Amino acid sequence: MATKNTSKSTTYCAAVDLGATSGRVILGAWQNNRLKLTVAHRFPNTFRTLNGNDYWEIGALWHEVQTGLRKAAAALPRGKKIASVGVDTWGVDYALLNDRGRLVFPVHAYRDNRTQAGLSHLGNTRAALERVYAATGIPNVFYNSSLQLAETIADCPAITDLATRCLFLPDYFNYLLSGTMANELTIASTTQLLDVNSTDWSRPALDYFRVPPSWLGKPVLAGTRLGTVKNIPELAGAKVIAVPGHDTACAYDAMPASPDGTDLFLSSGTWSLVGFESDTPVLGPDALKARVANERIGDGRYRPLTNVIGMWLLERTMLDLGPSARPKTPEAWDKLIDDAARLPASVSKVLIDVTDPALSNPPSMKAVIDGQLRRKKAVPPKNVKGYMRLICDSLARGHADAKAAFERMTGREFKRILIVGGGSRSPLLCQSTANAAKVPVVSFNLEGTAVGNIANQLIALRAVKNKAEFRKHLGAHLEQKVYQPKN
Repeated sequence: MATKNTSKSTTYCAAVDLGATSGRVILGAWQNNRLKLTVAHRFPNTFRTLNGNDYWEIGALWHEVQTGLRKAAAALPRGKKIASVGVDTWGVDYALLNDRGRLVFPVHAYRDNRTQAGLSHLGNTRAALERVYAATGIPNVFYNSSLQLAETIADCPAITDLATRCLFLPDYFNYLLSGTMANELTIASTTQLLDVNSTDWSRPALDYFRVPPSWLGKPVLAGTRLGTVKNIPELAGAKVIAVPGHDTACAYDAMPASPDGTDLFLSSGTWSLVGFESDTPVLGPDALKARVANERIGDGRYRPLTNVIGMWLLERTMLDLGPSARPKTPEAWDKLIDDAARLPASVSKVLIDVTDPALSNPPSMKAVIDGQLRRKKAVPPKNVKGYMRLICDSLARGHADAKAAFERMTGREFKRILIVGGGSRSPLLCQSTANAAKVPVVSFNLEGTAVGNIANQLIALRAVKNKAEFRKHLGAHLEQKVYQPKN
């Protein structure tokens, strides 16, 4: 039964939300069925290249997490305490530990090209590709944990003697906080190792990629209490709760979706993740061809989605254009978006093919985009606003194509697209998506991943009855903007 919040009863939760380019710790205060957020700490994140491979600075991240949690505790009213902490991160990356919890291998970043041989081998072995997809519901993508682990084991075979546990990144930070080793379901579902028909690991997939089953514990559902925070006195007594460890799962949970299931979800950031909530997975030859990933919701149900490369295109193109190309202030960003929106819409024949694998992590993003355009006998843009217009229009087409594919495969009709993430703050991207998909796009002024993280903590603490109730309360007070499709 839900605990009723009164004007004197406020529940405080801390969301640790780690993204591939930045992280933050956000304090949530739930009172009178309303959520107030305070950003306690923001910090940059990036991988580093060392001798040809890419790694995360995991110790630096843990330092920032602790700093952020201490700042969150310091921001509380006098005498109040943080009730719980939850961690979400990007998908697929992992830490290998021994029995004592010590790292026995560096933490690779998913953009490392070390998986290319395994990617090609599985992609060129049709029978194996179909078996793995039927077992896991996850397509063959370069960043999959399965391919990463297989490469580590093949290149460093002694690792099977050194490592006894594999924790994916939110699992690892939960362990650092609580001392409990547990694999959470939503992050497990990003690995290409989880059984698509259960909430446990797929033995055929583990065998194919030669991953020791003993490295993995049966995944726990979101809402599981893992223990209390250790070694951070300012958070003494705070519970560590396994929220949906994958940031996209948190972002979906935060969206006040229509109960009739006619909303399509778009989490727009480095990647554009387009999908919906379902009681069943989307499988079969068409789903395999469309690269549908049957990731999970924290309660065990499904989030079939497609992964369209996102604003990474713009991030890397700006890098190629030089320091002056990237706006330095929110006002400068707004001006750039406005300037790009005034340019003519990109004609369909010159749109970037956002499914091109060459866009994943090239030495020069601009060179790859320009190469596509020249092959189409089109002239590359002359400046950053031209690239922004082209990229937003191309992503919009990718979003629309994903919507059409899901409708074709499931027989559903999606009447709206709900968007959160960095892209939701771009009127150009939202309007272009509405135009391409021919349905309204609803943009929420929402820290989506952090809100979904906190929502799951509140449910676990029984401060909110369930996700439907949280969405109802949140939607009643949420600022939103609707972009109607135009010709």
